[in-house]
Amino acid sequence: MLALIISTVFISVALLTATLLYPVLSRRVSISERVDRLMSPREARPKLIPTPPKWQTVLADMGGRLRMKPADLFKYREMVALGGFKDDNVSVFLGGKLLLAAILPAAYLICYALPRGTLLSSTSLLIAIILAICGFLLPTWWLHRRGENRKTAIFHSLPDVLDLLTVCVEAGVSLDAAMIKTVENFQHRKNPLIEEINRVTLEVRAGRTRSEALKGLVERTMVDDVRSFVAMLLQTEKFGTSLGKTLRTYADSQRMKRKQYAEEQAAKTATKMLIPLVLFIFPGLLVVILTPAFIKIMVMFEKG
Repeated sequence: MLALIISTVFISVALLTATLLYPVLSRRVSISERVDRLMSPREARPKLIPTPPKWQTVLADMGGRLRMKPADLFKYREMVALGGFKDDNVSVFLGGKLLLAAILPAAYLICYALPRGTLLSSTSLLIAIILAICGFLLPTWWLHRRGENRKTAIFHSLPDVLDLLTVCVEAGVSLDAAMIKTVENFQHRKNPLIEEINRVTLEVRAGRTRSEALKGLVERTMVDDVRSFVAMLLQTEKFGTSLGKTLRTYADSQRMKRKQYAEEQAAKTATKMLIPLVLFIFPGLLVVILTPAFIKIMVMFEKG
C-alpha cells in the first residue's frame, strides 16, 4: 500500500512539473525550428574556402616533404596547370607519385613474393625496384597525356568560341560581357577553354586587370593559338582597332587551320594502317589463298 502511494505521488509530481515546463520548452523548440527554416540548408551554404578532403591533405603533406630543384618544381607546376588543376596542387601530385611508388612494390612483395618464399631473392628485389620506378613515373605520364588531350580540345574549340565572341562584340557588347555570354551559351560547359575563360571573367570581377587575367590564360593553356589570340586582344585594346573585324578574321584563319589539321591527320591514316595490315590482315589472306594450293600439292605427292 505504501509503495502504491509513493508511486502515485511521484507520477503526480512529474506530470505537474511537465505541465509547468511544457510552454517554455515548446517555445524554445518552435523558435529553433523557425530559425532552421529561415536559414539555408547546410549543404547549400556557400563556402569561401572549401575544405580539402582528408586524402588530399595527406598527399600534400607527403609531397611537401620531397625536396626538389626549383627548375623541376616549376616544370611540375606547369604540368599541373596544363592538366586543368590549380598550380598549388603540385604537392598533392608529388605525394601521389610517392604513394604509388611505395604501393606497387609493396603489393608485389606481399601478394606474390611472400607466399612463394622468394621475398629476399634478387629477382623479387629487382622487380620491386622496377615497380617503384614505374609507380613514380606513371603519374607524370598520365598528367602529360591529360595535358596533351586538353590542348587538343582547346585547339578544336577555339574557332567556335571566337565565333560566339564575334557575334557578341558586333552586337555592341563589351569584351568582358561577351566572354560572360560565351561561357553561358556555349554548347559544352565542360570544355577546357570555356572553363579557362570563365576563370578569366571571375578574376576580372575580383579586381584583376584584364591583361593580367589573359596572360594567366596563356600560362595555363600553353597553346600557341591562344597565345596569338591574347596578343591580338591586347594589341587591339592598345591601338584601338576594330575588335569585331579582328575577331572575325582570326576566327576564319583558325577554322582553316583546324581544317588543314584534319586533312593532315586523314592523310596519315594510310601510313598508320600499314602495321595492322601487315601483322593481322596479310597473314590471314595468305593462309586463305595458299592453303587450298598446299592441300592439292600434298595430294599430288601422295598419288605419285
